[in-house]
Amino acid sequence: MKANATSNTTFVHAGRKKRMTQGSVNPVIQRASSLVFDCLADKKEAGKNLTKGALYYGRRGTLTHFALQDLMCELEGGAGCYLYPCGAAAVTNAILSFVATGDHILMTGAAYEPTQVFCNVILQKMGVSTTYYDPLMGAEIANLMQPNTKVVFLESPSSLTMEVPDIPAIVKAVRAVNPDVVIMIDNTWAAGVLFKALEQGIDISIQAGTKYLVGHSDAMIGTAVSNARCWDKLREHSYLMGQMVDADTAYVTARGIRTLAVRLKQHQENSLKVAQWLAQQPEVKAVYHPALPSCPGHENFKRDFTGASGLFSFELNEKLTQEQLERFMDHFELFSMAYSWGGFESLILYNQPEEIAKIRPNIARKLTGTLIRVHIGFEEVEDLIADLKAGFERLKG
Repeated sequence: MKANATSNTTFVHAGRKKRMTQGSVNPVIQRASSLVFDCLADKKEAGKNLTKGALYYGRRGTLTHFALQDLMCELEGGAGCYLYPCGAAAVTNAILSFVATGDHILMTGAAYEPTQVFCNVILQKMGVSTTYYDPLMGAEIANLMQPNTKVVFLESPSSLTMEVPDIPAIVKAVRAVNPDVVIMIDNTWAAGVLFKALEQGIDISIQAGTKYLVGHSDAMIGTAVSNARCWDKLREHSYLMGQMVDADTAYVTARGIRTLAVRLKQHQENSLKVAQWLAQQPEVKAVYHPALPSCPGHENFKRDFTGASGLFSFELNEKLTQEQLERFMDHFELFSMAYSWGGFESLILYNQPEEIAKIRPNIARKLTGTLIRVHIGFEEVEDLIADLKAGFERLKG
């Protein structure tokens, strides 16, 4: 896998201007709603520069927010970064910033389920139509474009089933039909750095920073890093819809990013070892880890990504009964059963084939066995494997 020679330095030093740190190592935590002007001239100047880092009003941001925004822009190569209270808010507000009644969007058919529900409920109510596409269709996506298509939304890899799309082919095909379409991606799995979205011609890279950016399962935040073409509209529409995050969450997010490079390396190392072990187990039909050939779109991953993170899934040979599920899921010692991922701990969840089919109606590939999703944390790999092995043994009981 390709190495990013500058990333470690960037993680440590970006977003640490003297104005933001005021003599300390880390940016200050500036909690504020009202920001005081010394005179009318200062108020006028702040108003002229409120989109350029001037302290104007708390909802526009404080030094703490500006430091994180600078950090994210340097990490992802963007012209601006907007901060949201969670990843779902980042996804929905980014889309809402670029659509109106009568418009159409193309959404990956394997998207994060809350993203699909937003399209099916909120966008439909607004009169915005959604067409779901197979994430592996590539350049054929051009055939789904309509004159009123305003947004194409990507996710790589896909939620749960982990397909890795041919993003360069999709971007090229979309631009050939309509260069003005806004292309967005949920880039959470790659933490915005293992896949450089904006370098691939994507306009907006979105993350649930709750996951890898924070890194400790103790705060929620969303980020959207935009290129110059889309930044003004994304910023102003998100502001008008009341989106913001508190200074303390912005601070812990920036602090988490300082160790992101080393954490991702360990997530990759541990997850690959567990995935390779799972691939050898008789109970496992397939392992959907982008770095393994068994994952759909593996060749795209090798070409486009600089590394892997800790989240992947595997399909069992059979669909487990409720009694089998309880034996398997209820007794892990190290894997916790919980939503989200991206922290230092290992997590596990399951989906039955019919549940996947319900949220993947436009994808021909169907599962037959129970799908297990795991996030591999920083425990000893041998201990995690022993925990999973004990789970398989329970299925024999």
